[in-house]
Amino acid sequence: MQASGTERAPGAPAAAPTRAVGVRDVAVLAGVSRQTVSRVLNEHPQIKESTRRRVMDAIAELEYTPNFAARALGTKRSRTIGVLASDSRHYGPSTSIAALEAAARAAGHWVSTAYVDSEDLDSVSAGIAHLRGQAVDGIVVVAPHVRVLEALDELRVDVPVVTLLAGGRDDRSPAVDQVEGARIATRHLVELGHTRIAHLAGPSDWLEASSREHGFAIELDAHGLDAVSVIRGDWSARSGYDAGELLMADAPTAVFAANDQMALGLVRFVRERGGDVPGSLSLVGFDDIPDAEFFWPPLTTVRQDFDELARRAVATLVEGASGADAAAGRPMLVPELIVRASTATR
Repeated sequence: MQASGTERAPGAPAAAPTRAVGVRDVAVLAGVSRQTVSRVLNEHPQIKESTRRRVMDAIAELEYTPNFAARALGTKRSRTIGVLASDSRHYGPSTSIAALEAAARAAGHWVSTAYVDSEDLDSVSAGIAHLRGQAVDGIVVVAPHVRVLEALDELRVDVPVVTLLAGGRDDRSPAVDQVEGARIATRHLVELGHTRIAHLAGPSDWLEASSREHGFAIELDAHGLDAVSVIRGDWSARSGYDAGELLMADAPTAVFAANDQMALGLVRFVRERGGDVPGSLSLVGFDDIPDAEFFWPPLTTVRQDFDELARRAVATLVEGASGADAAAGRPMLVPELIVRASTATR
């Protein structure tokens, strides 16, 4: 019986597997040595532009994918940045991860992300081991919990590490000044004439929540005021709504909410009880999420520059890998108050 299509006749030898394209193939097509191809891939400064172009054209034609792990063995650089992340469902971490990916691409790097359980030391350790197994040049930690920083101190990590969303607690890393952001928000309410101000705080184990609560207290003290109350939520709009009963029992005229979602939940609570924002309660949030200007009323809030923070984090790792201390001498980013319609004079 005659074989047809892709069938193989009995006894016929199996077809040889297709060989993956390698550096040698690129070198032959480009008319250069394998060493020259490697130099182009590693961005050697003494390669002629015409040679680089021939090599890159050959790479594109052959659809060659460089083996970054193998390159790392020879160059000690994989051009890959590891991201250790948790709680990515929240706005700050998710926005930071997206900003890191964009900043890394702009710097000619890739990102490899490991998601971990911030409450489990073994999970954090396994995440770091996973990233180290990919020969990353450094790790950005987007896991903004006290226990994660404590875990990092216990673990031996032999690549540069920077932390984001750590509330300015890690002086090796770029940061947004969370304390100052909270002070700006609270000062705005005081300057509007409010003296009975409450704080809708974030979870106690989040570094940024702790820093914002601290800034709130410092600013009130600077004006000789005491907090009406501090009620804690979990960042969700539901928790802001649920906190409304306790917050409003103390009759504040203004509230500083540690994030915009909790502020949204509080607005609903106030309205359902016959109140009005800002008529009966002025309200300031934090983060300036994309929807904040479409709340009703549009939310006064504090804006963080996540893109610049990510650029600084990537620069710290890229420059730090070559011996430079990129974080040194860079002041913390100061967030910006965005005044909208949710605050009014007392």
